Amino acid sequence: MIFTATADGFLDIGAARLRCALGKGGVRPAADKREGDGASPAGVWPIRRVLYRPDKVPAPRTALPTAAIGAADGWCDAPGDPAYNRPVTLPYPASAERMWRDDDVYDVVVVLGHNDDPVVDGAGSCIFMHLIRPGYLPTEGCVALAPADMAAFLAAATPGDAVEIRA
Repeated sequence: MIFTATADGFLDIGAARLRCALGKGGVRPAADKREGDGASPAGVWPIRRVLYRPDKVPAPRTALPTAAIGAADGWCDAPGDPAYNRPVTLPYPASAERMWRDDDVYDVVVVLGHNDDPVVDGAGSCIFMHLIRPGYLPTEGCVALAPADMAAFLAAATPGDAVEIRA
């Protein structure tokens, strides 16, 4: 199944339309996506796995592969680094997104297969589906859902599914 997130702020799960937030830079063709532009990349991105904060939420109910986030987990967002757009252990010598955050945004994270096979240096990293900030504030390029909507998405998703980001 392909779940579609649209630039008007909705994610379609079958017949259900859920509110979502996308990148503050809008939706941009994946070929034009650049690190730090704040845009969500248009395209169809396979769902790789689900990460969660075991100290804050139980393991999500889903058929997708899951793993707990650890306090030293990061994701490299430094173009030119050999680990670009890959998980790393913090502290890391290059720039890396901290997965164990003080806010609730990464309590549940769906890793999307954007720019990961193969990795193109500088074409964008850390494109996830995660939890919203209050007020559905735009993301740095990800798709964000309310906790209840994330639970509904995870209940519906199965291995082999994908998320389409559409302008």
